Amino acid sequence: MGGKKVTISLIKADVGSVAGHYSVHPEQIEVAKACLERARNEGLIEDFCVFNCGDDLELLMTHRRGENDPKIHGLAWDTFKEVTEKVSKKLKLYAAGQDLLSDTFSGNVKGMGPGVAEMEIEERPSEPFIAFAADKTEPGAFNLPLFRIFADPSYTAGLVIEEVMHSGFTFRVLDILENKYVDLVCPAEIYDLVALIGTTGRYVIERIFRNSDGLLAASVSTSRLSLIAGKYVGKDDPCMLVRCQRGLPALGEVLLPFSFPHLVAGWMRGSHYGPLMPVGLEDARCTAFDGPPRIVALGFNLSDGRLVGLGGSKPADLFADVAFDRARWIANEITEYIRRHGEFMPARLGPEEMEYTTLPQVLRKLAPRFKEAHKP
Repeated sequence: MGGKKVTISLIKADVGSVAGHYSVHPEQIEVAKACLERARNEGLIEDFCVFNCGDDLELLMTHRRGENDPKIHGLAWDTFKEVTEKVSKKLKLYAAGQDLLSDTFSGNVKGMGPGVAEMEIEERPSEPFIAFAADKTEPGAFNLPLFRIFADPSYTAGLVIEEVMHSGFTFRVLDILENKYVDLVCPAEIYDLVALIGTTGRYVIERIFRNSDGLLAASVSTSRLSLIAGKYVGKDDPCMLVRCQRGLPALGEVLLPFSFPHLVAGWMRGSHYGPLMPVGLEDARCTAFDGPPRIVALGFNLSDGRLVGLGGSKPADLFADVAFDRARWIANEITEYIRRHGEFMPARLGPEEMEYTTLPQVLRKLAPRFKEAHKP
């Protein structure tokens, strides 16, 4: 089947966790693996890898059915439901089935709670890519690192010295409130890009294309759970797929921006700013004030639709590296500093973000007690 287009689908959901919003249970991983193994044996998918970042169960699948395919999305939905029924509810895990915001599947998991990052591609002679997954934050958390990877020559030397990359990249930016998108061609429109994506709670990078030929380079999940449910039901915990090498940013160029643990929205009750800490899978479990927010990066190659890691289904755990020790140390320093603010801004999110938390319930209770202030 080599030479045909292959689709990489990364679909995630929080369907219950151990000890609060801490970590996926091993039995959840095993049940999910069994579901995807059946699908592979039936020929629905080519390959898969099941992993977690904190309390989010991540399903990485390769197949030949294209993006937004009902059978692939249905497989993910049924897997999350089976994990919820067989493990989460049986073990009374916290927030069992939290991200499954509907009782019935409607053909596409987008808008139903789970996060989705997909890309249908033609395999290059060598096709390395990275699957990113974050916990305790929102899709806009990827805006800054993606800008640095694909638009900032201070981080990506290939933008200067690689001929195919020298003409830049086009960023598809989604306005998640209006459900509209705009394509901005960089470097020509780089200032317009920053004007939008600096507002991370509203404008989110959804896709990135290479200008020289339109090749799809990155895909990001953009679901906002609070906007779907109309209330706070947990933070979005986004995932992302990024291709690298061979006319795209090198592996090290893709990873370098994450050595700076920038502040992201999320953390405790989805209501605070905290540093995004790059960690290996072993440390992708949030504890300190439900944080700090974490991100993992798993490296693979594709070979005729099959995932190639470090033997079997074991991926390259890219942040499990001493090179990121200082980033983790800085993240802990930032955590200590910002938590000393307590419940005062800027540690806590601004009022527009707090509208989707439980704070409005407190404000409604106090509303009758507010009185007209005396005018001068």
